[in-house]
Amino acid sequence: MPISLPLAALDYSTTLKTAFYAMLALGFLAAVVIGSIAWYNSKKPPGWEGAEKPGWVPGVDAEEPSSDDAE
Repeated sequence: MPISLPLAALDYSTTLKTAFYAMLALGFLAAVVIGSIAWYNSKKPPGWEGAEKPGWVPGVDAEEPSSDDAE
């Protein structure tokens, strides 16, 4: 039996808070995933040189700056 909830019961502040927390959670998750990809594809700091990249992290082809760009 579905519970019917009248629209008047959902006030604007509840909807706004829910949307805010959903965006906050998605933003945090995106930051963790993007940061993990950047970490595993970067040069490792001392002590982490032998760390292997997990299988779920995609490879990123980094372009080496050419000597012509430095001038």
